Amino acid sequence: MVRKVGRRMDRVGEHMSRWIEQGWRSEAHPSGNTKDVVARLVAFMEEWVYPAEVQYAQELAADRWTTPSVVHRLQEEARAAGLWNLFLPEISGLSNRNYAPLCELMGRVGFAPEVFNCSAPDTGNMELLLKFGSHDQKQQWLEPLLRGEMRSAFAMTEPAAASSDATNIEASITRDGDAWVLNGRKWWTTGIGNACCGFVIFMGKSNPKAERHLQQSMVIVPIGTPGMRIERRLSLFGYDDAPHGHYEVDFDNVRVPFSAMVLGEGRGFEVAQGRLGPGRIHHCMRLIGLAERALETMCRRVKSRAPFGRALATRDTIIERIAESRIEIEQARLLTHRAAESMDRLGIKGARNEIAMIKVVAPRMAANVIDRAIQVHGAAGLSADFGLAYAYARARAMRFVDGPDEVHQRAIGKAELAKFADSVPDSMQNGQ
Repeated sequence: MVRKVGRRMDRVGEHMSRWIEQGWRSEAHPSGNTKDVVARLVAFMEEWVYPAEVQYAQELAADRWTTPSVVHRLQEEARAAGLWNLFLPEISGLSNRNYAPLCELMGRVGFAPEVFNCSAPDTGNMELLLKFGSHDQKQQWLEPLLRGEMRSAFAMTEPAAASSDATNIEASITRDGDAWVLNGRKWWTTGIGNACCGFVIFMGKSNPKAERHLQQSMVIVPIGTPGMRIERRLSLFGYDDAPHGHYEVDFDNVRVPFSAMVLGEGRGFEVAQGRLGPGRIHHCMRLIGLAERALETMCRRVKSRAPFGRALATRDTIIERIAESRIEIEQARLLTHRAAESMDRLGIKGARNEIAMIKVVAPRMAANVIDRAIQVHGAAGLSADFGLAYAYARARAMRFVDGPDEVHQRAIGKAELAKFADSVPDSMQNGQ
């Protein structure tokens, strides 16, 4: 069945063909090989993913907390087509900049990243284990993730601490003989309650008396370890985000072997920073894809509706909203591509300012575009019929995921002010 993808290349829709040619125009063009991967992914989405959206919704309605079987079927097709683990440069050979258009494509359909084994929080955990994991940790946990045999979770945020500053976390990691003992309550731990989840990476303080950024450590906790208990499932603007969901989890004297610690004691903050950099870029890329699809939905709607005897598409206010949406999407895309390219050249630290910028810009842009699409749909935009209400909730939530706007803006502002550390006002220089 995978061979159909190649045969279908000449039948890719007009919009998607144009998207391949126009979507990546920036100062850094993708290589010929990347263009080939983009074209193959476009064809795969057309052939397999978009047609599966209805079946996915039907299966999910029948069983909210089991991954629909259609996802597993599509994963087999994606593996056979060579569209697997594309986010990981060490495996795919694609840089972060090269991966940008692929991630954007996946963002157009909520479950698409999972089809290609490119979904969060697994991507971050795989990068973490690849960079910082021991040989045994890679064998036991990384390899099954890479094969798509299990999923994972990440437990950092806490309900009782201002977790936008990771140094504030209060969960504890103490040593008892040859084991680590974990205590604390975490929340927004995505996917830990799903049957596919095999382990969670837990962040806590192992040495509260150490220097501020050396107090934290990370350990791997297998699902089912005694003392780990799910307290409740959280909703996102009323949505349950099935089949993986978000959870509040209590860790009560959870014991894991000494070998479960990642990289070493006191290295947790360092590991977290290495994990979050690429993940933040991925979130922004997916949001651009989500905004693109919302704009397409908006354009189709205004072409088909004619209230008060006049088509919506002919009204100046509607045309202006469409133009604003296109401008905002292109701006966000260019900045995101720049951030990805900077990370490829300079590393996470060298690109931190650009990464902070896109984490502010992309969610706001997506929410703005989706809000306009909701408005032209009238009451229908508030329903589940067009997926816009849920898309808006997801975009709005991204203003908190991997750090709230205020944290990123603070970093951007401080970096800007640092450029003028030794300067004096122009008026003083001019003797005024």
